[in-house]
Amino acid sequence: MAMNTPEIEELKLLIEQKYGKTLSTTTDFEEFSVSLGHKTGQSVSPSTLKRLWGYVNDSHKPRIYTLNILAQYLGHVSFDAFVSWLKTSTRYNSSFFNAKQLISSELDAGMEVEIGWSPNRLVRLRYLGDSRYEVESSQNSKLMPGDSFITRCFIKDQPLYLPYIERPDGRTAPFLAGRNGGLTIINVISNKNE
Repeated sequence: MAMNTPEIEELKLLIEQKYGKTLSTTTDFEEFSVSLGHKTGQSVSPSTLKRLWGYVNDSHKPRIYTLNILAQYLGHVSFDAFVSWLKTSTRYNSSFFNAKQLISSELDAGMEVEIGWSPNRLVRLRYLGDSRYEVESSQNSKLMPGDSFITRCFIKDQPLYLPYIERPDGRTAPFLAGRNGGLTIINVISNKNE
């Protein structure tokens, strides 16, 4: 839920598959940290893993040192090597990258985006550029028209974590959309017709 790239999300997914369980409790992170140490000969602390997995709210970018060790756990030389492998692997074409994700940098300012999550929340956004979105309309959600926020990407079936929402009266506390089940709808509605 931190500012993770799709590649990092995929790394986490593959690690959980290899490890054989989802990392979701303090004990999980402690046990996996030990397992990682045994397998790679290098240590990553449970607290670092928790941050990366979004178990604790933190928008720091993960250190490349950490990503390299995790990539080595999967049998790659480094995180860069893992990213290159992803691009050539069938996973890139089939599963994850089709799992409907929207990267802000690929949009043009003025485009509209619709996101939705359970139960029946639907929000329409206008993309302002520079990873910033403004809420145009909102059904059943705490997001309000006029709110704006920054996010680098929306990933289907993953929760959307926003460190804050910009409102006329200031910034809100962190906001999490789709805590259970993640975003279920991500649509680009229109190109700008100016």
